[in-house]
Amino acid sequence: MSIVTRDVPIARAQQVTISEDALTVDLQDGRTIIVPLTWYPRLVNGTPQERQHWRLMGDGVGIHWPDLDEDIKVEHLLSGKASNESQTSLQRWLAQRTTPPLLEPPTPPY
Repeated sequence: MSIVTRDVPIARAQQVTISEDALTVDLQDGRTIIVPLTWYPRLVNGTPQERQHWRLMGDGVGIHWPDLDEDIKVEHLLSGKASNESQTSLQRWLAQRTTPPLLEPPTPPY
């Protein structure tokens, strides 16, 4: 029995765009992947500024959001794999983000 193997090029991202409801990734080979933002709760819960602060990992094999501690592989996008973060982990992360504001007593006008 023989096994035929083919060299399959690795899909690499070149540009990332995030709207209120979708993550769009343009690949170097000309394809575009669009997935629901709801697949990635950390992106959903991030501010627009945090979502826009991303960088490519490994010459485009993944995308990293340092402010959100989120990494997404292009191969996972292509295979339709959403975040597999547990609810416990997500809730712990959200609790760390929602610190109460520091309230100072008002200064009297006199």
